[in-house]
Amino acid sequence: MDFDDYQAKALRTRNSNLEHPLALSVLGLGLTGEAGEAADLIKKHVGHGHPLDQEKLEQELGDVLWYVASIASHLGIPLSRVAETNVQKLMRRYPNGFSIADSVNRTAK
Repeated sequence: MDFDDYQAKALRTRNSNLEHPLALSVLGLGLTGEAGEAADLIKKHVGHGHPLDQEKLEQELGDVLWYVASIASHLGIPLSRVAETNVQKLMRRYPNGFSIADSVNRTAK
């Protein structure tokens, strides 16, 4: 499945009330909430010694992706463009792949 196909399929479940003036705020809060749920699973694994529930983490990451796709759609941006723009930014920052030195001395934005 490609990004734009995912975006179209995922948005079938979007709340139709998202034309409300606060829709972007609701979507942004949803994104942070779902990212927090994913982070909490990792925290419990790393910090508290819980076994990592990868299935649950995968579901939470899917929820994060849903909100990213919804925000992009709300702004009229195809998810494929979000992905491509991110890859281009990473290529500028790390043309030879990630390195700590390039990260510390980063000049490209």
